[in-house]
Amino acid sequence: MLIVLASCCFGFAGPMARSAMDAGLSPQQVASARICIAAVILLVGTVLVRPGALRLPRRDLPVLLGYGVVGVAACQLLYFVAVSRLPVGIAMLLEYLSPVLVTLWVRFVRHTVLPKAAWFGVLLASVGLVLVAEVWQGAALDTLGVLAGLATAACSAAYFLLGERGVAMSDPVGMTTWGLVIGAVTMFTVSRPWTIPVRLLGAPALFGAVHLTVWQLLVAVAVLATVVAYLTSMAALRHLPSSVVSVLSLLEPVVATVLAWAVLGQRLSPVQIVGGVVLLGGALMVRLAGQSRKSRRSEGHRETAVAVPEVRLDPGRSAA
Repeated sequence: MLIVLASCCFGFAGPMARSAMDAGLSPQQVASARICIAAVILLVGTVLVRPGALRLPRRDLPVLLGYGVVGVAACQLLYFVAVSRLPVGIAMLLEYLSPVLVTLWVRFVRHTVLPKAAWFGVLLASVGLVLVAEVWQGAALDTLGVLAGLATAACSAAYFLLGERGVAMSDPVGMTTWGLVIGAVTMFTVSRPWTIPVRLLGAPALFGAVHLTVWQLLVAVAVLATVVAYLTSMAALRHLPSSVVSVLSLLEPVVATVLAWAVLGQRLSPVQIVGGVVLLGGALMVRLAGQSRKSRRSEGHRETAVAVPEVRLDPGRSAA
């Protein structure tokens, strides 16, 4: 139940952010406000509840910097750029290519032998991407938006790889909290949230039939689609095996797509819907192949495991 709630919360990020952008904010302003608000909330909460988690060894600093700058700041900024130029569902699907990129990194950089199921998952995800983009129609989708979506997937892959290494050495709560703080500081160089005009923060914004103000949308994105989503997903990982989490986390793009249709009127063609199912199926196959390989290794096999970590914090993330 917790991972279902987390996936639903993560799925709200794209539609809410798009509503804020439709009201006049830029992708940079939305990303900056989201990261900064979430960082303050998590930092204060961690100081009050688990202050020891914030004590990280100095040797972790390079990994932490990469995690915060690339995995948090760049990932969320690029995701919101994609959301501003593409249907939310397609931007989310492009982000879900990250497990495929992680697998390719493991194969060609770590020189790990991959199971056949992983390669079949890569092929499925590639076919799904072609269907989602409807490449036979030429430039049917915004080119910059597609590039931003693919770059989001690359940053999300870096988030997973750096997060895997970081939580192996440090407390995951402290790692994520400092990652958000570093991401917030990084975003200050792109867009300082306190410079957003007050009149714009108080401007009306529509989220479907719900009438809100821009500042209320920003707080909702930071609290609901970041802090609550993160905390519930972390709690779920304590009670569920990673294979179950992998399956249920696919609810996130489904929720985002349905919300974008219901709230923003964004509809995907039947071919794009089929492509999305194929792409997510391929991404899921890659994850499960890596987990299966890791399980076999723990039972005595000498082969190197494919590491597709389950560390989550909506890079668009959340990332979404």
